[in-house]
Amino acid sequence: MILTAANETEQLDPRTDATVTDRKVRLDPMELGPLHVQTPVILSPMAGVTNWPFRVICEEYGPDGLYVAEMITARALVAGNPKALRLCRFAPTEKIRSLQLYGVNPSIMEQAARIVVDNNMADHVDLNFGCPVPKVTRRGGGSALPWKTDLFQDVVSRVVGVCQEANIPVTAKIRVGIDHEHETFHEAGKIAQEEGCAAVTLHARTTAEYYGGHSDWTRIGELVEQLSIPVFGNGDIWGADDALAMVEQTGCAGVAIGRGCQGRPWIFADIKHAFAGEDERVRPDLGEVCSVMLRHAQLMCEFYDGDERQAVHDMRKHVAWYVKGFPVGGSVRRAFMECESLDDMRKVVDTLDLSATLSERVVDKPRGRVRFARKVHLPYGWLESRTTTHDERETLFGDDPMDASY
Repeated sequence: MILTAANETEQLDPRTDATVTDRKVRLDPMELGPLHVQTPVILSPMAGVTNWPFRVICEEYGPDGLYVAEMITARALVAGNPKALRLCRFAPTEKIRSLQLYGVNPSIMEQAARIVVDNNMADHVDLNFGCPVPKVTRRGGGSALPWKTDLFQDVVSRVVGVCQEANIPVTAKIRVGIDHEHETFHEAGKIAQEEGCAAVTLHARTTAEYYGGHSDWTRIGELVEQLSIPVFGNGDIWGADDALAMVEQTGCAGVAIGRGCQGRPWIFADIKHAFAGEDERVRPDLGEVCSVMLRHAQLMCEFYDGDERQAVHDMRKHVAWYVKGFPVGGSVRRAFMECESLDDMRKVVDTLDLSATLSERVVDKPRGRVRFARKVHLPYGWLESRTTTHDERETLFGDDPMDASY
């Protein structure tokens, strides 16, 4: 089933249609099971981005929050896929080991949770019900899954049941719905709470809206009013002032930062200062940014067990984010894209004017993917009922559609 995305949000930019008052906005410490989260700020899991090298850098800048590993496919973990196991690694300095699991089959999700528990792989497990990518939703996963309330409940219940034995808190990441005619966040939030989730994160967009427009923070406020467990707000936090505004406008217990930290991990320092009532903000020049970038690349070499070429290739997207907004021409960008080693990267850096500063037009402005999804891809007949039929489950699970090969 392909659903045309015809109803994109008309929500105005939250940074311009409201301002934070002079009253100090604060985030209270949070207890998630046995975990004490001093400042409820989340680095949202992002595929290909939030591996341990990037998490370490973000956590060094930021408050004591939750810095979540990129999505782990449950089937791949159960199959012992080497890439999945690499993504499950944590650095010794990480204070709380947060892991996100994705899957459609409740049995496989339960098995994956058992592996995490039995091997002491994490202190906190997040469940992905927010991914809008077609290859995920067409299999009933990610943000498509909460439409089927029975399947959603089954997945959450089984994972929570396993993790509770080890006193590991479970949280869930959700979206508003598939589109505005098929919203799911009210029911999903309530089910997550009833089944024992410690908190819920709401990305205030639908699947149809993908990453376009501006997220509707009023929906976060609605969920806050409905639930007794903490709600984290997610969507369009590009700077510390956005984080303050979201908390003030919605009453959410915490904020989750996704694309806003791409190429600027120091946003977590800005947020730390902001919630402490301080005006200090990090505004690095190009030299400081390149120092962070090269350290990031060095850590990526460790992540890839010394494979410099693979590490430098993986850094290409990060490099584009790091230098965005600086007076760096196309030839320099191409030179970075052609690097095959750390030395190659250093040689390109040596050609730059390291005293250059970031253009004001991109400070605390959107970055990363901003396009709308033209279509929402769903399993055939997915929207005909809020529960799954026997045949639907056979189709979803019979050929084990979750990718175990990455």
